[in-house]
Amino acid sequence: MIEASVNWTDKDRKDRYVGSATSRHSIVMDTAPEKTANTPMELVLLGLCGCTASDVVGILRKKREPFTGLEVRAEAERADGYPAVYTSIHLTYLVRGQVSKKAMEDAVRLSKEKYCSVSAMIEKTAKITHMIEHVA
Repeated sequence: MIEASVNWTDKDRKDRYVGSATSRHSIVMDTAPEKTANTPMELVLLGLCGCTASDVVGILRKKREPFTGLEVRAEAERADGYPAVYTSIHLTYLVRGQVSKKAMEDAVRLSKEKYCSVSAMIEKTAKITHMIEHVA
C-alpha cells in the first residue's frame, strides 16, 4: 500500500503545500498565481515523464543498448472547464548514444502499452503522442 499526505504550510494567504508519501520524501507544491513551486498538475506531468523514462532506461539496459543519456519532455493541453484534466500530451524522447532506432521504438512502445502506470491512468482522459529524437 502507498500512503500520501499533504499539509498546507503557508497560512498567510499563500497556497503552498508540502506533501510526503510512503518513501518519506517531501515535495513542495504551490497553487497560487505567483508560483514558488510546481503545481499538482505539473507534478502529474513530471510523474508521466519520470515513469516512462524509467521504463525506457530499464528496457535499453536490458537490451544492452549503448545509450549515454535520455531526456523526456512533455507538452500538454488541458480542458477549458473543470475538472481541467489533461486532454492531450505530446512526449519527446531525446536519446543520446548509439541506440538503434528499432530498440528505441520498441522501448517507448513497451513503456506505453505495458509498463507505465502513469500513462495508463492519464490515457483515460488524454491522447498521448510521442516523437523520438536521436541527439549527439
